[in-house]
Amino acid sequence: MFDIRGRFLAATAYAVALLIMGTIGFAQLPGWSIFDALYMTAITMTGLGYGEVHALDGAGRVLAIMILVFGVTAMGIWFALITASIVEMDLSENMRGRRLMKELEALEDHLIVCGGGRMGRQIAKELADSRIPYVVIDHDEENIEQIRHIDPNAIIMDADATKDDTLYRAGIMRARGLAAALSADADNLYLCLSAHSIKPELEIVARAYEDESRKKMLMAGADHVVSPLTTGGHHMVSLMLRPHVMNFLDVVTSLEDQARLVLEQVPIPEPSPVAGLRLEQADFHKKSGLVVLAIESSNGGPVRFIYNPGPEERLRAGDSLIVIGETDQIDRLRRAVA
Repeated sequence: MFDIRGRFLAATAYAVALLIMGTIGFAQLPGWSIFDALYMTAITMTGLGYGEVHALDGAGRVLAIMILVFGVTAMGIWFALITASIVEMDLSENMRGRRLMKELEALEDHLIVCGGGRMGRQIAKELADSRIPYVVIDHDEENIEQIRHIDPNAIIMDADATKDDTLYRAGIMRARGLAAALSADADNLYLCLSAHSIKPELEIVARAYEDESRKKMLMAGADHVVSPLTTGGHHMVSLMLRPHVMNFLDVVTSLEDQARLVLEQVPIPEPSPVAGLRLEQADFHKKSGLVVLAIESSNGGPVRFIYNPGPEERLRAGDSLIVIGETDQIDRLRRAVA
């Protein structure tokens, strides 16, 4: 079966062939010029019926009848193709919308990336490399195309990320986190406020260009605010002063190759078989081969980090273990605390 473009090409070839043959046929009649023959063929094919350019004898009328029959057929084909193309476009758009809704409804514990600019594309790339489910929200066609180039399987919503309805359709109630990477600080501020009001426990990371925007975004509900200029400058200085340390951190924090080594956080849920135990009793090294580098704990108060915890350190539900190791070791640790 031809696609719609092939059908249009076939119909065009049919009409052009009929026009040429009709012109040649009329040009054979006595007293007919090429232009007269072309004009007569055109008005006969389209059924306009302006009148005969020259009086037709029997043979000329037979030719006109044949051109009229085939011409009306050609016009019918054209109208049918135009109607079919409109219907196909509507159906295709409707099917894309339904497929997107099904994909969004299937998402669970995913990340919402608001903005498909340079930072949004980098986030999408790293999430795709690490096989973490995510959805991108952007209404700029160029950004959408570039994200599809990075990840052809990306779920992308062509919508306004600052609207509550868009966030609900993106599955914010089932999401684990949201990245506010829109182009303007004001939009990111409004987005943080909206997302936090919808789901206060959602982990929100926002991008801010201006220093004064950082405090406002934290007040609006962002858990973390990233400034590309500040972060980039700090990273450059650290590379100059501590290049080996930074190279190591780049390896363990990169999402591109998690098959070897990764720096990860493993939360202790409620309930958990290790909750209430001392670190030596949990014996994570035996169960997973990992060493706990730090424990993030609130213990009913402000969040604090316990670095290089000793064997007597008590584990509590809600704490997060900071460990480094291979992905299969991380998986074994998750099973041990679940």
